[in-house]
Amino acid sequence: MPSSPTGRPLETYAPIGDGRTVALIGTDGCIDWLPLPDLTDLPVFARLLDAETGGCFELRPVAEFRTQRRYVPETNVLETTFTTDAGAVRVTDALVSGVAGRLPWAELARRIEGLEGEVAMRWCVQPGSSLQTAAPWIERTSHGDVVRSGATAFAVVGFAHGPAEPDADGTTGPRLEGTFTTAPGSRHLLALAATHDEPLHLPDPRNVDLGIDRTIDNWTHWSTVFSYDGPWAEHVQRSALALKLLIYSPSGAIAAAATTSLPENPAGGKNWDYRHAWVRDLAYTAHALVRFGLREETQAALSWMLRTIRDHGPDLHVMYTLDGDLVPEPHEYNVAGWRGIRPVVTGNPAGDQLQLGVYGDLISICRTYVDAGNVLDIGTARMLAGIADRTCDLWRNPDSGMWELPEIRHYTSSKMGCWKALDDAVALADAGAIPGSADRWRAERERIRTWIEENGWSAERGAYVFYAGSDELDASVLLHAPSGFDRGERMSSTIDALTDELGAGPLLYRYSRVDAEEKTFVACAFWRAEALACVGRHDEALALMRDLIGHANDVGIYAEMIDADDGSAWGNTPQALSHLAFLTSAMTIRDVVPDELLRDQT
Repeated sequence: MPSSPTGRPLETYAPIGDGRTVALIGTDGCIDWLPLPDLTDLPVFARLLDAETGGCFELRPVAEFRTQRRYVPETNVLETTFTTDAGAVRVTDALVSGVAGRLPWAELARRIEGLEGEVAMRWCVQPGSSLQTAAPWIERTSHGDVVRSGATAFAVVGFAHGPAEPDADGTTGPRLEGTFTTAPGSRHLLALAATHDEPLHLPDPRNVDLGIDRTIDNWTHWSTVFSYDGPWAEHVQRSALALKLLIYSPSGAIAAAATTSLPENPAGGKNWDYRHAWVRDLAYTAHALVRFGLREETQAALSWMLRTIRDHGPDLHVMYTLDGDLVPEPHEYNVAGWRGIRPVVTGNPAGDQLQLGVYGDLISICRTYVDAGNVLDIGTARMLAGIADRTCDLWRNPDSGMWELPEIRHYTSSKMGCWKALDDAVALADAGAIPGSADRWRAERERIRTWIEENGWSAERGAYVFYAGSDELDASVLLHAPSGFDRGERMSSTIDALTDELGAGPLLYRYSRVDAEEKTFVACAFWRAEALACVGRHDEALALMRDLIGHANDVGIYAEMIDADDGSAWGNTPQALSHLAFLTSAMTIRDVVPDELLRDQT
């Protein structure tokens, strides 16, 4: 029987993935989140959000135990060692890849190896109600038991795993379970294969076991292609691997996070579905991929983004689904949420907002792509010229800002994003990469700078302000130290003002007065470190990075937010923007800080 859920701390989860979906595994070996077979499918295992009927996949010793865990080096395969008074056992968890890449079905493999003594183990697969949209049931077939929940079907196979007779009529729903005992050198396997609205392949357990080793080899090979020479190399590689989990391989899109509806505060309300592709996040990711030498992911992500924008143009949308459609309006589900904090939703309300900063994000990544020695197609070049012209026409308008706020205002960081869009458009035109009126773009770029100097700067605060006419502050202006808008005294002064008003030790809130409604935002803290390096405050940047690295969980994962009081994780996880902010900060610091200051940074 599954144990009573307690809304376990989010920082206790470790993700694994296969390029289509992501599983979250707790320190006790329980999988409380796993959409099957795709990340955006309604999750068959969702105890993370639905304690009563969400479903889970448990695997643990029968007796009390202690755990240690790590990723197999250079992979997204998780190893957890359980130690009891009687012995020790190692569990290796992987979402398996195939001989020729991604499998056409989802395959979760759990290898159990006896290390010391004899350890009695139990397991239970309890399918959930897919957020109260389906009633799971067990179908007895000639080839084995198949669990069905709505259009999703899965089977559990294994060897030396002690399966019991399935309980099709349990009071909490159907379940598959079993017990077995490990001994030194013993080897056992549990595996789950799943499809959605397709025939179901039941794999040979021995092949699944081999698939774990193949998956380790595939991840290791990817890590050898990954190229980074600089400080915090081990942490940089782990964040790059975490980011790789969020790349949706069928399309090349990049999900903002692996989950939906994990709250930003105990009161609820700010619960969003992040299993979509934001233009902003995808642009930042592509920047990092280019700099890491990951050509295939760069090409796939950029091509997907440009094709999707053209399909839904001419206006840019803030986000798209991982399949390239427009994101639907939120739909709320009648489940309790993590620790009872509602709502639980799919979809996102910000898809149709005007956010001027995305123009800068899009043109910037195209410039990075060209600067790396690549060539734009004619259609993209013309589209970018049109977007630059559109920026000239729109930048004077108020928008919702980077933070997707309901208040429509003249946000300073949005104007800085428009400045960046035109600055990069001019560079692309001068390089002959795009057509268009570079002289017009230069003139408007300077008008934007003048506007910011007159309306976005407060001499009284000594800082760039949140929006025109305000004395409030916004951490997103820090992005425009590395963008090149300002690496001088005004940006340095702004860093100090932000630290004084929004800082909580090394952490940082997003904007003025938001501390009353949410936790600190991980990405903002790393943006501050990067901005410090850009304005020449190198020792401060290095000290801040060392501190922030210690705020990841035990396996190097960041969620969206961190509680400054107790260090707990909040918001959706793993969060692409958090890991991207660390990665870009590390690379910027490597590039601008003198080598003699970097020698001791590990």
